[in-house]
Amino acid sequence: MSTKNLSNEEARKKIKDLAESIDYTMMATDLNNQPFHVVPMSTKEVDEAGNIWFLSNKNSEHNQNIERENKTQLIYADKGNFEFLTVYGRATISTDRNRIKELYGSGDDAWFEGVDDPNITAIKIQPDEAHYWDTKHGKVLSLLKMAQGAITGNEPDLGEHGNLKV
Repeated sequence: MSTKNLSNEEARKKIKDLAESIDYTMMATDLNNQPFHVVPMSTKEVDEAGNIWFLSNKNSEHNQNIERENKTQLIYADKGNFEFLTVYGRATISTDRNRIKELYGSGDDAWFEGVDDPNITAIKIQPDEAHYWDTKHGKVLSLLKMAQGAITGNEPDLGEHGNLKV
């Protein structure tokens, strides 16, 4: 894998592409304690500034953790396409009803009593550090390239990874 560090607009685009295509992430909060709290979350949006948005219940353990300490880690993995993203950043909780309505989708009815549920909050993660691993070819072709490299002794071009500076 080659290293390709990205910054500014390229970094924001890579975060958006990976976070929105992978969708589900493991959100870790309460990072100062072990074990830290981890919960699966569905990405609602990555905005133009590179902030990653989620919907959450105001009474959830991760909301309570964010209120105490805003440091958060997101871990995205798409094993089918060999795409991975980790984001370390600062979380803020919003109760802005307009923002919540923008993020809300019909699938969220499984978790909330409609868009006007008073317990809905929006969580915004502002990335401080991020790193990605992205194969160009998907899992099957990458495995074939690895096998070819093992046979020939040549290092296969499996894709790229790098730091993302937003």
